Amino acid sequence: MNSGQASQLLQLYPTLAAALAPGEREGLLQPQALLRLPAGTTVFTEQQPCRGFPLLLGGSIKVIKTTPSGRELLLYRVEPGGSCIITSSCLLGHTDYSARGIAESELTLLMLPAPLFSRLVGESAPFRDFVFHLFAERIAELMQLVEEVAFSRLDQRLAKLLLAKEQEVLHTTHQQLAEELGSVREIISRLLKGLAAQGLVSLGREQIVLLDRGGLTRLAEGQR
Repeated sequence: MNSGQASQLLQLYPTLAAALAPGEREGLLQPQALLRLPAGTTVFTEQQPCRGFPLLLGGSIKVIKTTPSGRELLLYRVEPGGSCIITSSCLLGHTDYSARGIAESELTLLMLPAPLFSRLVGESAPFRDFVFHLFAERIAELMQLVEEVAFSRLDQRLAKLLLAKEQEVLHTTHQQLAEELGSVREIISRLLKGLAAQGLVSLGREQIVLLDRGGLTRLAEGQR
């Protein structure tokens, strides 16, 4: 790991500077400790023991829960400086993973070993505060997801997802949208055709163009 990457790590995870002893910090920052994983790599999977706490420097991990019927639901994403609540809970509870983590793009990360994670949680108040603060944020996100799945219509959730992309032209597939919403491609395709018929979007090959953000916003809010 070069000095720039070491500086980036401490900027993204500033609690490490104070929490780690000099020897531990030097060991963590060794060049061989840096991992690079290509997009599409399974970072962790269900029923797998947790090896450590990922410190993400680049890329993003999508955390997915698969139902017995094979449907998938995107729970959240982990980005640089963030935390994976599934990993934290596994390390704190000494349990296996209950969801799957996939590299959405090329990843650059370090793995904080499980014994060191446990020691820092027990002995370093700043590190413990960092872990539990991000834990609370993820719980709030998951509660919002549960509320949306339980009480919002799928067309509302689809409209909200399209608006959240913050681009007018989305390069995505119906299957990818279905995975994010925990649905199936056929249903999402039917809903998208309905949005296109209303003049809210136009559809192309692996492309969706947002034509009427105001109309999509009203739909997302349940006003139409």
